[in-house]
Amino acid sequence: MTDDRLPPLRYLSVCSGIEAATVAWHPLGWEPAAFAEIEPFPSAVLAHHYPQVPNAGDFTKIKGIEYGTVDLLVGGTPCQDFSVAGLRAGLAGERGNLTLEFVRLAGRCRARWLVWENVPGVLSIDGGRALGAFLGGLAELGYGFAYRVLDAQF
Repeated sequence: MTDDRLPPLRYLSVCSGIEAATVAWHPLGWEPAAFAEIEPFPSAVLAHHYPQVPNAGDFTKIKGIEYGTVDLLVGGTPCQDFSVAGLRAGLAGERGNLTLEFVRLAGRCRARWLVWENVPGVLSIDGGRALGAFLGGLAELGYGFAYRVLDAQF
């Protein structure tokens, strides 16, 4: 008898924090190829809970091939430049610009799917041009997209 099950979905998680995606996806059997987190405390938490998963650190330095095939790229780039509670610097801000770096990484790793999370302020910053630039970048890479605002309390 042969095993006809598909191999587990592999994902690359960037701006990982303490890794909510892995907690959510573990019951599905999905496997992290790598994390990318630069902050010391979350990096220590990742090393403690997931010692077998490499932490690439700065995701802008990932070439896209060093962790093997990645089925899904997931990340929540910093929101401070989009948040209505923040400085509203948009893509011109150092943190806001990481949104475009996420698109560049998508081009390098060629994951089949992407999940990007941020704050509702990304819809209104610069008259919607920031979100338009993000979605336009994805379209140039051949990705389709859908987006939705979800209330985190639920």
